[in-house]
Amino acid sequence: MSSPRTIQMSVDCIGGVWTYALELVRALNMYGIRVVLATFGRKLSPAQAREAAALHNAEVCESTFRLEWMDEPWEDIARAGDWLMHIQEQFRPDLVHLNHYAHGNLDWKAPVLVVGHSCVLSWWRAVKGGDAPESWNRYADAVGEGVRAADMVVAPSEFMLEELQRLYGPLPCSLVIPNGRALPPAPPVAKEPFIFASGRLWDHAKNIQMLCDIARELPWPVYVAGEIADGVCLKHVVGLGQLSSADMASYLSRASIYALPARYEPFGLSVLEAALAGCALVLGDVPSLRQIWDGAALFTSPKDPCELRDSITRLIKDETLRNNLVGAARRTAAYYTPERLAANYVKVYRSMVSEKAEVLCAS
Repeated sequence: MSSPRTIQMSVDCIGGVWTYALELVRALNMYGIRVVLATFGRKLSPAQAREAAALHNAEVCESTFRLEWMDEPWEDIARAGDWLMHIQEQFRPDLVHLNHYAHGNLDWKAPVLVVGHSCVLSWWRAVKGGDAPESWNRYADAVGEGVRAADMVVAPSEFMLEELQRLYGPLPCSLVIPNGRALPPAPPVAKEPFIFASGRLWDHAKNIQMLCDIARELPWPVYVAGEIADGVCLKHVVGLGQLSSADMASYLSRASIYALPARYEPFGLSVLEAALAGCALVLGDVPSLRQIWDGAALFTSPKDPCELRDSITRLIKDETLRNNLVGAARRTAAYYTPERLAANYVKVYRSMVSEKAEVLCAS
């Protein structure tokens, strides 16, 4: 089976999907695969523009079209569909890889793979404890139509695939392909006595506010990186704001503990980065993080701040436990490489392209 030569890929510029896409595109270069990146969500930041320009096998088509999870996106969704069809006519991809849902049911001429990185309905159940309100019905319909029209649906964890099946199924062919991450080589530095956390501080799924609330009861200071929004109290932590990739890597390399008491985290690229950087992990006890990090982290209830405080304090006081968890997390993280990520996707790509060719030959 031959690999596709050109792939059209959508990418959300807000959050971890951007990092996921960069790692995958870089690793696809070894297979001679060219990727046309169609960006959504907002204008590329200067740092993202530099990252995209450094890709040897990618061409970027930039937009600021809103995605289905954003406020009042539907006019943008319609216009973006026309734009994506124009890109298809211009580049004639052998396969379409969508990292969002709403355009899975367009009139694509190539096989379509949709990746479900997260979704509002599963987020709502995990964070709010119930079904999303009726105001999200149009979103649910658009997501369902998109995934059911795809030739293949991929999720980064068993948890996320089960949620997609439950909420929008029955799905077409589907499977789990975990994310991958590599950190640039860096000189070893001594670990320092502080706790680090990162994520969108306005996203209740990350639950970083609970960490902030117990920070003053911890023996070590807490540093928090991420977009700051109204309603987030950083009184007892060191708020770092949005960090560059280099600054993030620097903090992770020095931090002794990485804490993410998440209520909802379909994969958790930031956790993988922390493990690669040698941090001991304290994580919210949710199914997806258990599936990946069981035996390599301390887990705490995302609803119990006392349990979070006690778990972090235990790690601070027990250096042996901390070192053991660092080693276990590094061994687990070593499995989730960009090379493995790309190999898994290429296997699926080849199968999808071959099946499409067989159908065309038969007709």
